[in-house]
Amino acid sequence: MTTFSDLGLEALILRALEKMQYKEPSPVQAMAIPLILEGRDLIALAETGSGKTAACAIPVCHRIRIDDNNIQALIVVPTRELALQYATETQKIGGIKGVKAFALYGGESAGMQQSKLKAGVHVLIATPGRLIDFIYSRSIDLSNVETLILDEADEMLSMGFYDDLEFIIQCLVHKHQTLLFSATMPVQIRKIAGQHMREPKEITLTRGQASPKSLEHKFVFCHSHDRDKKLIALIKEIEPSHALIFCKSRIEVEDLCRLLQKHYDKVDFLHAGLSQDIRNIVTNKFRNGRITCLVATDVAARGLDFSKVTHVIMHHLSKDPEDYVHRSGRAGRAERVGTSIAFVTPRDLPTLNRILQTIAREPIWIGEPPPPTTSTPRPPQRRRPYRRTP
Repeated sequence: MTTFSDLGLEALILRALEKMQYKEPSPVQAMAIPLILEGRDLIALAETGSGKTAACAIPVCHRIRIDDNNIQALIVVPTRELALQYATETQKIGGIKGVKAFALYGGESAGMQQSKLKAGVHVLIATPGRLIDFIYSRSIDLSNVETLILDEADEMLSMGFYDDLEFIIQCLVHKHQTLLFSATMPVQIRKIAGQHMREPKEITLTRGQASPKSLEHKFVFCHSHDRDKKLIALIKEIEPSHALIFCKSRIEVEDLCRLLQKHYDKVDFLHAGLSQDIRNIVTNKFRNGRITCLVATDVAARGLDFSKVTHVIMHHLSKDPEDYVHRSGRAGRAERVGTSIAFVTPRDLPTLNRILQTIAREPIWIGEPPPPTTSTPRPPQRRRPYRRTP
């Protein structure tokens, strides 16, 4: 069994990991950390909840030179929440050593952020937009960056950040290490790797499956007019301790939250229209258990460390199977048991077919399955596509 001490990490980093109760490296950490410490470029494909954040932060903190107050590692992430999460994790891992990490994102005072950078930052975690603003205004010096990390790369590309990432990479004209972490491998990631990485080593821990075995997939057949009624009854039945409920828009999030608050305590909502301070308060309350049902848009679907999520509930089914995979992946993380429940209308059945093909699972129906007259979904190479829950 591999331990963190087997990876050649310095004593101060090992002390921090012990304090954080990190017992042994996850598979992605055990494979990625030695390659990063060797200075290799790396493409790592790993499913949600596999420990990718620490897989980056641990070797980065090990390599930081404390007496050099310049930015030595640049981590680019898609959302403000993930930037804050990364900065917090990095500070915990490198704090004893004296590593200074900082999250740079929009919605905060640029002047205060610039002052922080001038005071000295070793590891900068940034969202693309605010980072480019600072580059254009010449408010940031990236000439000492030795390691560039693109995390949740597929999500950044899906959000339209390809040109931004190209620009950021091209600003690093000196020799540096590039690490790319992603859940999937779209063509654009291959293009970035081919143009900007030096003989990258590839590791894959998705094991050919889009969904972890510890995650159970269930579905509720309904019509649009009775979706909310069935959701209220479902929550009453399962009594989730930590449930993420996904909606397709900010308006729907707020409307559904108000409806649920009439029936249950500890319900709140999260979307990108909230101020960063409010978003931080809500996410912390959800992590601490003061919120048991969090109604959210996809701002909460990727990257955030909601490790205690027991249930993911999809109020509407996205037409993209990858969206379903990313949403459902918020439960059943790190091989914990979790349940994904999606509401399916007659119009959603063709979409459900594609989802079942992607996750290679049989649908488990809560209540009645679609009637025989509808186009019933069939997973690949399965004889009995339906079975009811007790």
